[in-house]
Amino acid sequence: MIKDPKLFLVELFKEAVAAADPKILIAKYLPVKPKGRTIVVGVGKASGSMALAFENEWERAGYGKLEGLVVTSKGNERELKYINTIIAAHPVPDENSSIAAKQMLKMVSGLSKDDLVVALISGGGSSLFSLPASGISASDKKAVNKALLAGGVSISEMNCIRKHLSKIKGGRLAKAAYPAKLLSLVISDVPGDDAALVASGPTIADNTTRLDALEIVEKYKLDLPKSVMDWLNDEQSVAPFPSDKQFENNEVHLIANANMSLQAAKEFAQKRGIKAHIISDAIEGEASIIGREHGELACQIAAGKHELKKSILLLSGGETTVTLRHKGKGGRNSEFLLSLALTIDGVKNIYALAADTDGIDGSEKNAGAYCDATSIERMKERSIDGANLLQNNDAYSAFSVVSDLIFTGVTATNVNDFRAVLIQEE
Repeated sequence: MIKDPKLFLVELFKEAVAAADPKILIAKYLPVKPKGRTIVVGVGKASGSMALAFENEWERAGYGKLEGLVVTSKGNERELKYINTIIAAHPVPDENSSIAAKQMLKMVSGLSKDDLVVALISGGGSSLFSLPASGISASDKKAVNKALLAGGVSISEMNCIRKHLSKIKGGRLAKAAYPAKLLSLVISDVPGDDAALVASGPTIADNTTRLDALEIVEKYKLDLPKSVMDWLNDEQSVAPFPSDKQFENNEVHLIANANMSLQAAKEFAQKRGIKAHIISDAIEGEASIIGREHGELACQIAAGKHELKKSILLLSGGETTVTLRHKGKGGRNSEFLLSLALTIDGVKNIYALAADTDGIDGSEKNAGAYCDATSIERMKERSIDGANLLQNNDAYSAFSVVSDLIFTGVTATNVNDFRAVLIQEE
């Protein structure tokens, strides 16, 4: 019996995040020093911590100096000895996103087959470095990102569109680095762990086409700038394919993902005497719908109407989406949890936490939130209507008023959503 479920779930989340810490992962993938130069490029929320770990291991091996550049978000930067850092905006690109992309392209161009490029790739990179295709302005690209974020578009679909609007994504950075050897070390934040989708795959090509991108635009009825639609309808927008010769000397390693973090959480729970069940590490869909489904499952278990028996911990990962209807505050994990809280309202012995492993859920500074059977009633006592706030995409405000937001600060890694639901005995 867990006496303090909230504390337990927060500790569980921290354990999951720790399992994706680059400093314990990079050493296994350290390459042999090449005859020529070694250039490190990195993009994403974890790129700063990945670069620091890489520098430390490189020096420990006695390989000498490095050169390179990483771009990350504010708070995720690290003090690096050899590799330069640019801080850019997330989730909508800024001027630094473009500066970083241009510098990286220049840095890897003109290399020889004796040189090595190490790419440190993690989630968040799609906005942190951005170099729009010809004829597409920075403001047009911002409009695209806003439309994607508000439209309920899945991460894989977002990346398909993004890579076809870029001079650097979709394998184009790797194409520029050819004929140098390229090593990509990837921390996955995408359901299914397709490395080509992380940060829209700057060094890894995939098989999607511009026609796929156009189908996604039509599917969600996205209102995109004319320059963007003109480009997608032009054959020049075709991105590199994995079979192209520029990728024949490339090596890719997935060094962390959601499953690794969920397994770490499962082991942590089992050491505390709690059975744990991983539902899936790749759940996608509307956050509020997934939250209701998780809540319904928890209620069935609590009522003894499911094959899974209490006491048990349900774990899941992946990346849900939010279709914005109103301009409330919060992110997909808080929205998931508010929907779950409404579903388990009054059902005793159910406790839940949902948080983003990068430490930031959406546009606010919380990682996520916590709820239990009393959450909705506590909101009512403070004249807050949880169902109304869910409709207004304002889950942050709902959990703020009952002091159940979870704050961790940026974590310097990113394996996406972490969800845990504990169902205990009476």
